[in-house]
Amino acid sequence: MAKAADVSTKKLISLAPDNWVRWVRQIPNLVAGEILTSEFQWISRESDVLIRVTSPQHGEFMLLNELQLRYQSKMPRRMRAYAALAEEKYNLPTYPVLINILKTGNNEIPTSFTSNIAGLRAIQDYRVINLWELDVNIAFEQPLSSLLPFVPILKGGENESTIREALQILRADEQLNQLETVLAFFATFVLESALIQEIMRWDMTVLRDSPWYQEILREGEARGEARGELRGILSSIEINLELKFGDNGLQLMPQINQINDLERLKTILRNVVTANNIEELQQVL
Repeated sequence: MAKAADVSTKKLISLAPDNWVRWVRQIPNLVAGEILTSEFQWISRESDVLIRVTSPQHGEFMLLNELQLRYQSKMPRRMRAYAALAEEKYNLPTYPVLINILKTGNNEIPTSFTSNIAGLRAIQDYRVINLWELDVNIAFEQPLSSLLPFVPILKGGENESTIREALQILRADEQLNQLETVLAFFATFVLESALIQEIMRWDMTVLRDSPWYQEILREGEARGEARGELRGILSSIEINLELKFGDNGLQLMPQINQINDLERLKTILRNVVTANNIEELQQVL
């Protein structure tokens, strides 16, 4: 049975901060310093990680890391706000990076925020990294241990042998073995649950402790608050069906849309994450 662990964004990055900042900035001689608090007067987000960085070329600055399970249209404005708040708090220039984990569509993701009000402009550029576009070998070659839990959704990482290799590396290191639940969660998008259970050798209910699984459930609740609870949960189910099963998953939505029981819809959302196939979801329905 996998044990509960701190698998926050800060934990992932702190495993190898020097390698992380060099990969993110693509500058070989960067040195990571203190991981700073990203708690500001008005907001605090676990997905933000601020790292004090030094470079012979650029001096001292901050690297702002924002990891998102899925890209949202409000991210450009949010990146502008976070970068400004960080600079105000620490009086250092900030290099913001948005890292998107799961692909949600084919639209190009913007790399800047711009606004123009009566001739007054606000511009915030930031770097975008989409994990599904990264070659899986990056996680093994650099080495970049922080990326190992994401191996299943990296380009070329969806096969069983590669996932087993990542798991073997995680389990061989006392610091990394906590991250196997994260690896298993992302493996559910590319492998059947029965195979994942055989690879991991623990019950799949452990996935419910994964912060990424909990993020999906929180997203459903947040959508519910914003759009009416039933409509919000339905929206989250639709998004996750498309991510996991594509058009075949979306074919279930007409049936799901007929359900008015909120608790039943929440159960369906949980099952979408861990289901082996469409047939299992049809049994739930």
